[in-house]
Order: sequence, then C-alpha cells, then structure tokens
Amino acid sequence: MIEVKNLKKTYDGREALKGISLAIKDGEFYGLLGPNGAGKTTTISILSSILTADSGEVIIGNYNLEADPKSVKKIIGVVPQEIALYNELSAYQNLMFWGGLYQVPVTELSKRTTELLKLFGLEDRKNDKVKNYSGGMKRRINIASALLHQPKVLFMDEPTVGIDPQSRNLIFEVIEKLHENGMTIVYTTHYMEEAERFCNRIGIIDNGQIIAEGTLDELKSANAVKETIAITFSNLEESNLKEIASFWNDIKQIENTVHFYSSNVKADLSKLVLQCPQLGLEIINIEILKTNLETIFLTLTGKQLRD
Repeated sequence: MIEVKNLKKTYDGREALKGISLAIKDGEFYGLLGPNGAGKTTTISILSSILTADSGEVIIGNYNLEADPKSVKKIIGVVPQEIALYNELSAYQNLMFWGGLYQVPVTELSKRTTELLKLFGLEDRKNDKVKNYSGGMKRRINIASALLHQPKVLFMDEPTVGIDPQSRNLIFEVIEKLHENGMTIVYTTHYMEEAERFCNRIGIIDNGQIIAEGTLDELKSANAVKETIAITFSNLEESNLKEIASFWNDIKQIENTVHFYSSNVKADLSKLVLQCPQLGLEIINIEILKTNLETIFLTLTGKQLRD
C-alpha cells in the first residue's frame, strides 16, 4: 500500500530526513516512534503531501506522489497534530465544509457527517460551536474530518495528545474499528502503550533515520534487550561513571540516571545498592524496567520518548 524509498529533507541546512525507506502493507497498522525532532512529523507531512521531499520516491496505493498527487489525496486521510477546525462554526458545519473540499456529494456528505458525529459520541452537540468544545471533543471532530471521504490510508500524527481519558478511550475504539475494517493506518505517538496496543509493526526513527523496525517480538529479539535497573543519583559526575564502568560494563547514562542492564535483576540489585555508595554516590531513586517497547527505545536511542 505504501512504499517509501530514500526520502530526504533538509531545513535551513539541517538534515531532517537522511534517507528514510519504508514498506507498509495494505491493512497494516504501522507505528512510527521517535523523540521530538527525530523526523516523525516531517515524514508524515511528506507522505500526506503537506511537504515536498528534497529527494526520494513515495508510492501510495500504486500512485506516485510526485507524479500524481491528486490521486493520492483522494485515498488518504490526515489527522495532524494541530487542531484544524473553525471555532466559529459548529461541528456539523465544520464536517460539511471539510467534506466539501473532498468533493463528496452533498446528500452523501450529510449522511456521513451524521454517522461520524454519532460514532464519535457528539451527535447531541453537533450544532454547538467548536469554540465551546473541550480539547478532547475537538480532537474527535479533527479525526472525523479526515474520514469523510472514506480514505484507504489514514495518517495520524499524535492524535491523543493532551486529551481526557473518555475521549482517548472513544478514539481508541474508533481506531480499532477502522483497522478491523481493513484501513491502513500510519500512527505516531508519544505513548508506548498505544504503540504496543495497536501496531502490527513499529519503526523507530532517530536523527532522521529508521534505526530499527519490526513487530514488538522482533524488536525484542533483534536487540537482545535485557531487564534494566535504573538508578538515579543526586551527584553523578563523569569520574563516577568511569568508576561504575570499571565493574559494570553494560550501562547507559541518561542525565543523572544510569541504566544497568541485567540478566538477573534480583541478584544484581543488591550488589548495586552496596557498591554505588562506596563510590560516594547518593541514590535517590531505583526503578526496575521490564523488557518492553520503552526499554527497547531507551536502548536504541538513549532517550526517553518524550525528550
């Protein structure tokens, strides 16, 4: 359904994308994860024809994006990070407006608008101005506006940021239903639990490059991720880190926290609790990180997803 070859993009002399290549199957739910500034939004913006790549090739649904952008736009829906609604219009009016841009016939558009308002739990508020909606309600309408023309591919760029639990759960239900009905979805998120819940495959992007890709099990296997003892110190210095490395070689520093990778957490934890104070280090927090997408991401990038 989607084929991306060697996609590159530069802003003001900075390489935002350094040759991204992807292949996403029809009906697949593909997660694109990365810290802020890694290239997620740039990638989504290019695939959805909002931005133009400097070089590379994008094929969506057998259409070449550069050669035939109109055909691509007919089969894709885009849910951007920013809310793209008119505050002075009602939810119904917003959806009718955006559906009109997709050239959906008026009778059909009115029917789809009503169906989507019901699907997103907003049928009773359809005539209220959007400016009076909560952030979660606006997010729901934002997603609904991308579905009016019944796209085959849906790009979703962090669609659940800053919303209430009720809206998040409703959006989850809708997303799962869309996927069950065969829609191809490309999804970026800052929430690991969302990626683990929804995605068939995951691509991890950092510094403009895909550094790992696969199912969750494949990522675990490929990177041999161990369980982690994450210890935060109040007074960590570079000299301390060298001393730690002299007796524990499988570590990674993230600010004042040191991640000790372990094959036997129970035995190793007691050793570390005894040894670190002998180096003059004051422990202020200890956390055991099980092997999951979060630990894989930390191992690969050295960053928290929300950095």
